[in-house]
Amino acid sequence: MEVLGDLLEPYSDEIAKFAGSITCLQFLSGVFLMNDIRKKGSSDAYPPDPFIGGVVLTILSLKLGTLMGDEAMIKVNVIGFAINVVFMVIFYWYASGPFKSKIWSKIGIASTFTMACLAYSNFEDPAKIEFRFGMLITAILVILVGMPLLSLGEIIEKKSTEGLPFPLILSGTIVAAAWAAYGISIRNDVVTYQNLFLLLLSSIQLSLFAIYPNNPSSASPKEKDSPPYSKLQSDSPSKSKTNKKRD
Repeated sequence: MEVLGDLLEPYSDEIAKFAGSITCLQFLSGVFLMNDIRKKGSSDAYPPDPFIGGVVLTILSLKLGTLMGDEAMIKVNVIGFAINVVFMVIFYWYASGPFKSKIWSKIGIASTFTMACLAYSNFEDPAKIEFRFGMLITAILVILVGMPLLSLGEIIEKKSTEGLPFPLILSGTIVAAAWAAYGISIRNDVVTYQNLFLLLLSSIQLSLFAIYPNNPSSASPKEKDSPPYSKLQSDSPSKSKTNKKRD
């Protein structure tokens, strides 16, 4: 890791700019999911957690960027916050009545959690807050990135990755790799190991798309074409008797 850090250190500014740019593109990858929702006319089949979590994460990351005095981090998260709010509004617009109630309950929980974290950052020891706040954000990222793996059993059973947001997962993998490289270049263990772990989680999810199709599993053509009672007809006693009489 030290050798890699020595190699990347001269390019840390360029890596930071690249990581910031693709992070902004990652925020915009939600456009593809919004388009799918628009085509279906409903957002009920998708969880709102990525967008609610995105709003929470950008607020907390903005606070961390302020604590660190990192201008690039501040700019990226201001843009990310605005984009996630827009996506959340669109997601809510296409939700059904009962689903909107669930969304509001999740927004309430997320808002309470965010305010508690911001209040904590104002009272914590300034010498410790940067590391501890960074670990808090790491925990949130792990939950957000690893959440689709909770449905791993269902994915294996159905042999389909339908419902998994492929654009978000793909962009998340690239972003994690870029920030991990940046963390190595500035020798920041929190940034490095945070993003290496996220890279591992994203890679596992990405591998599911190589194994299973992104559409519902369906019956085989033979099962589709033949009516369910055809086998019963062919094996029925009356038909076998008729065949015997003909013989």
